[in-house]
Amino acid sequence: MNKRNFLKTATILTTAIAAKPAAAFGINKKLKLEDDVLIGHGGFKYKVHKNWAKISPAHNPLFNCHEMVMDSKGRLIMIGDHTNNNILVFDKSGKLLDFWGTQYPGGHGLSIGKEGEADFLVITDCGYFQDKNGGWQRQSGQVFKTTIDGKLIFNFGHPHAIGVYKADERFQPTETAVAPNGDIYVADGYGSDYIIQYDARGKYIRHFGGHNNSNPDHNLKNAHGVAIDNRDKNNPVLVCTSRSEQCFKFFTLDGKYIKTIAMPGLYVCRAVIDDKNIYAGVCWSDKKDGQKQAKDSGFVTILDNANKVVSNPGGTEPQYVNGQLQQMFQTSEKIFNHGHDVCVDDDKNVYVCQWNANQTAPIKLERV
Repeated sequence: MNKRNFLKTATILTTAIAAKPAAAFGINKKLKLEDDVLIGHGGFKYKVHKNWAKISPAHNPLFNCHEMVMDSKGRLIMIGDHTNNNILVFDKSGKLLDFWGTQYPGGHGLSIGKEGEADFLVITDCGYFQDKNGGWQRQSGQVFKTTIDGKLIFNFGHPHAIGVYKADERFQPTETAVAPNGDIYVADGYGSDYIIQYDARGKYIRHFGGHNNSNPDHNLKNAHGVAIDNRDKNNPVLVCTSRSEQCFKFFTLDGKYIKTIAMPGLYVCRAVIDDKNIYAGVCWSDKKDGQKQAKDSGFVTILDNANKVVSNPGGTEPQYVNGQLQQMFQTSEKIFNHGHDVCVDDDKNVYVCQWNANQTAPIKLERV
């Protein structure tokens, strides 16, 4: 569908996602939606801009905003799961530059890499999608390598079709990461919890993780994200999310377990590396009364080069007692619903994509 025809037909959500009062977004009632709120800790404090994205729900309807990356031109590219516009492209002011993609009903993961002078994308459709009645459906997931504007380069072979998975192992991929040599790692976070390694042309190399390793440290539970940690340029490693275990697990690029970083109370999404820090969306946090995966309890977490949590924008201040990180929670003045991913620009501003957040666009956190 071209953009002209799209604009004629994309009006179905105009009424459903009209402007909501501040309370619908979890903001203190004393604040107006357009007001700035200061959040974060230490050297990582931010002004909140809820109305950053300059889009109309009539023209660019949203279900969930899942992930965002920045290309070599400084454009912010977001994937969502509304097939009128799976991909939205913004500048840093929030102006919509482009939109495309109608074939990813489970649009969930978005990674970026470079071959020569050209950027490319790796798009993950997790296979979960909302039907016209708002119900959730499931089909097998898929992963695609495309040009920066969405032209298909190739799709990755299904693990069953290439003989990698057993018949009873489900494939619902959530995320990918691109290594310095061009290898691509796929996190099967809603399926069998493996990390699958392919070369730059999509040829299978190996897989690891899963559930039945003799050493439980090697297992992954809800392997929602995978990222290349290149903070040590001479020794890049993988950071894998084990969300149900509330932790990040580090592996070598050939799948050997290194260590675990506990994130008590937090159901974290993929690690995003910027300079010496790790940033991540927190989809849920536990409550002080012991309630698990509390609805609308997300925020953002930031770790330093020693993998110590230094700031929780939208969450409680991190505290260590005898070297042990204490449980973290969403603050009472709720800013976020479910932090699904973050993107950090070259000014160190953070853009937060949210799942299940009243069909709202990403929020900008302006570094102060």
